[in-house]
Amino acid sequence: MGRWEPNARERLAKAALELYSERGYEQTTVAEIAKRAGLTERTFFRHYADKREVLFGGSVALQDLFVNAVAEAPGPAAPIDAAAAGLEAAAAVFDGRREHSRQRQAVIAANTELQERELIKLASLSAALADALRRRGVTEPAASLTAEAGVAVFKVGFERWTAAAEERTLSQVMRESLEELKAVTAGG
Repeated sequence: MGRWEPNARERLAKAALELYSERGYEQTTVAEIAKRAGLTERTFFRHYADKREVLFGGSVALQDLFVNAVAEAPGPAAPIDAAAAGLEAAAAVFDGRREHSRQRQAVIAANTELQERELIKLASLSAALADALRRRGVTEPAASLTAEAGVAVFKVGFERWTAAAEERTLSQVMRESLEELKAVTAGG
């Protein structure tokens, strides 16, 4: 086996997504993922705590990127505009990854355990965004409301972007979703 070959983490993630798509999440074992990647189970567990984390391993990095973009938004930016900066930064991560994202979303949509994990990750993102907004001086409940709205825009925009017929960039879809939210809250 190519245990010492580079990119073990990426190979494991690719193998897992392929197997989840082919057989289903619940029917796929860690041993099968490792074998498909040409690695050992031990190597799998050096990179991932469990087979769910293959799908959610990048969540912390995405959250950090989103939060840092909110924190670094221009000082006088309105809370929703600071959240928009986070949306733009997050969207950039997915450039060139639409097909992977579509596969990942299909796997998650087919399994309630994974849907629950996705919701937990989104709740964590919302809490982190609210904290970043509070550090910018945004008071409550505006910080929490803005964070929840930002996560809703991200979730809806991401789902729209992964739809089969969608061809626009994630950034374009996120901006449109945010404008739609602004229109709704303005009474439009």
